Amino acid sequence: MSVNIDRVYQKVLALANKEQRGYITPQEFNLFADHAQMEIFEQYFYDLEQFERNPSSDVDDFLEQKISAFEKYDQVAVLSVDFGDVQLPSNVYKLGMVRVDYDTTSGFVPAEHVQLKELHASISPLTKWNKSRPVYIMISSSSGGSRLRVYPYPVPPERVLLSYVLKPNKPNWAYVISNENALYNSSNSIDFELHSSEENKLVIKILALAGVAIKDVQLAQVAAGKEASITQQQKQ
Repeated sequence: MSVNIDRVYQKVLALANKEQRGYITPQEFNLFADHAQMEIFEQYFYDLEQFERNPSSDVDDFLEQKISAFEKYDQVAVLSVDFGDVQLPSNVYKLGMVRVDYDTTSGFVPAEHVQLKELHASISPLTKWNKSRPVYIMISSSSGGSRLRVYPYPVPPERVLLSYVLKPNKPNWAYVISNENALYNSSNSIDFELHSSEENKLVIKILALAGVAIKDVQLAQVAAGKEASITQQQKQ
């Protein structure tokens, strides 16, 4: 499920202009929209961590449902033949399991994430990495993003499978100018990728950011109060 970006923008404009508080340009809205979406998205993982820290509470099924839309499992990675490197997609938010298939007859083996200093820390055959106990390190890519290097190096047709959580795409309210007015262009717009239940929260968060931008403290305070009310209702 997604949230229509034009519907959110129109609600934001209507509420911001209700008492002639100021106009929010499309450029400003797109910046606020991206910030608001990421704030809500990152809150999912904070809330999930809180659930996991408290063994007496169950993980919210609805929260897991919201996150599941961004999860990818067992994606076949593209290997560098020379070093066993794997370039992570640029929109990976959180890397999960890494599995390596050195022998198609025995299946995939989970690889452990280690720090570079740990890689050669032990020379004991019992603890050193091998094809039964692979490891990987994270490396910053010169072209941007991150990659990982698996030890022992897998060489095609050996394979590496990745499971991870993607970041939502940046929302964009696209427009064309007509008679000096910005008109919504649905063809080039990008909706919010959050669950449809987050529409009101997006509106409130964007209003709060807009209140700061147009120096309207009251608008920001009203938006913060509404957001707190929505959060409280969701926890009941």
